[in-house]
Amino acid sequence: MQDLLSFRDWNSTSMHSLLKLAVELKTHPEKFGRPLEGKSIVAIFEKPSLRTRVSFDIGIHKLGGHMVYVDSQGSPLKDREDPIDVGANLACWADAIVSRVYEHKTLVDLAKGANVPVINALCDLYHPCQALADYLAMFEKLGGVKGKTMAYIGDGNNVTHSLLIVGALLGCHQTVITPKGFEINANIAKHAAKLAFENDVSLTIANDIDELGQADILYTDTWLSMGDNTPLAQIKEKFAAYQVNEALMKKSGASYVMHCQPAHRDLEISGSLMDSEQSLLMLQAENRMHAQNAILAMLVGNVAID
Repeated sequence: MQDLLSFRDWNSTSMHSLLKLAVELKTHPEKFGRPLEGKSIVAIFEKPSLRTRVSFDIGIHKLGGHMVYVDSQGSPLKDREDPIDVGANLACWADAIVSRVYEHKTLVDLAKGANVPVINALCDLYHPCQALADYLAMFEKLGGVKGKTMAYIGDGNNVTHSLLIVGALLGCHQTVITPKGFEINANIAKHAAKLAFENDVSLTIANDIDELGQADILYTDTWLSMGDNTPLAQIKEKFAAYQVNEALMKKSGASYVMHCQPAHRDLEISGSLMDSEQSLLMLQAENRMHAQNAILAMLVGNVAID
């Protein structure tokens, strides 16, 4: 296992083991020493970032490594140089590559060229680091993940896809409710359904917000993705009924709310709910570093998972 592009090809045992490693790295970091001592990690980002960039940089430092940041936000990487060649060049110096890109294919090509691990820090189809951080938060607040229920409401996107894949592997029941025209990728939905069946968990995908049942956690994300120039009035018209607020929390019986941020107060989530004791937003942000540290320790630091 060299790269981490999506978790699609993982099994339940490995997923549980990685979550366990994330828990242990967070609670007892002294047990692991500095697994990235002497290692250099290149972070190459096509898209702006706050949580991803800072959490990787500080996390790598805490593990004993060194991060070199390459800003490629001016244009997609492929417009400057073939990503396969970029991966091959970076692998001459770096021990791993962390990349945040517009298209999943760019990551695939980076991995083709590089003979060092490539880690997906976000693309159009997946956000695996975010999903692991979120289930780490669920584990901490609910005492486990298996048998719990997460309901995602809003735009079916890269975060949704990774939540479904990781959740199924960890034994979490899933509900996804999106407006018509904003559904999750059909191929990924089919794969998530297969994983859910194999791991004996339920998966409900719907458009009608009234199909929301009971859940332990409600999850939402921005209605207006980075680079989307759709007028806000049109977005509100499509998504108004899908706002996650106190009323929806009460209806579902959810104990907590999640949002991967950046969040838009009183659009996809009510500002008062964001600031309430039911909000896990800052715990999710905190856990980005711990989840990513687990991935780095496994792929680059040779820390074994059971």
